[in-house]
Amino acid sequence: MTVARSLSLIAALHCVFIAGAAAAQSAADGATMFKQQCQACHVSTKDAHPTLAPSLYGIVGRKAASSAFANYSPALKGSGLVWSEANLDRFLTAPTKLVPGTRMVIAVPDAARRAAVIAYLKSLK
Repeated sequence: MTVARSLSLIAALHCVFIAGAAAAQSAADGATMFKQQCQACHVSTKDAHPTLAPSLYGIVGRKAASSAFANYSPALKGSGLVWSEANLDRFLTAPTKLVPGTRMVIAVPDAARRAAVIAYLKSLK
């Protein structure tokens, strides 16, 4: 292996490591933000019983309004959404714009904060 190739491989591995560390930091930041802004209504642990709003444990990849939570809005039930990262981003940007009639009215207008919360939600599995 040439020196140039070795350096290229080291640089690529360094980028992967840095990206992984950034994602972990983002999820940690998202956990803090979740506790500050979301936890008043939502739970995020596997066996926690939902209170005012559905549990967000395992939400990424789940169909909207498909958990055991009993009080989904008709709008969310009929939305046909699957909670992909992109749909979560759109929903958290402006919930009532994406799903008019949803009971979720709290928005996260800052893109970096949304990304951190979504990274945290992805970690809940």
